[in-house]
Amino acid sequence: MKTSQRRILMGAVLLLGLSFGLTACDTASNQGSASTDSQSAATGDRIKTTQTANKRVAKDDAQIQTADKSRPTRVIKNGTKIKMHFGDTVITGVLNDSKTAKALIAKLPYTIHESRYDTDFCGTVDALPYNKSEEHYGWLNGDIDYATDAPYFTILFKGEENSEQYGSQVNIGVITTPLAKISNLEGSYDVRIELDE
Repeated sequence: MKTSQRRILMGAVLLLGLSFGLTACDTASNQGSASTDSQSAATGDRIKTTQTANKRVAKDDAQIQTADKSRPTRVIKNGTKIKMHFGDTVITGVLNDSKTAKALIAKLPYTIHESRYDTDFCGTVDALPYNKSEEHYGWLNGDIDYATDAPYFTILFKGEENSEQYGSQVNIGVITTPLAKISNLEGSYDVRIELDE
């Protein structure tokens, strides 16, 4: 093989490797697939659970709205109001009364480095406690989730219709702003989360 052909082949292999590495937090907590036990991503192995016939999914026991697709799907009427500062943009939300949400609330104000991916903003958070019974597959658009195997704090703004193949998630809340307010943001931020009083 000529040197120029070898360089082209090596470049193609490198490009392919980089494209796999860029899916780190894409689709937020990309864990749990019907036929995959593990997947290497830029921030580590993300898939570890196996799909089961009677799996718990994000919409189970959730109060939802479907009339306005520009708004989050999940509705939480009571909870702890928060503000998340993405630079000059403020995303409001409400956290539920789960063990995980309460542990996060106890840390507020708290800053997480979040990066934009295809369906979410995602960043590593200190490990938080959770009830195994609250783990589920998938998400609803607008959900704030905690990935139990990472640990990741994710704000999911699209992709709910194809999300049930991904597990190891605990819903801890929902944003209360239109989905476009967060989906239109690009890049990475040091996101300050604080109580909204």
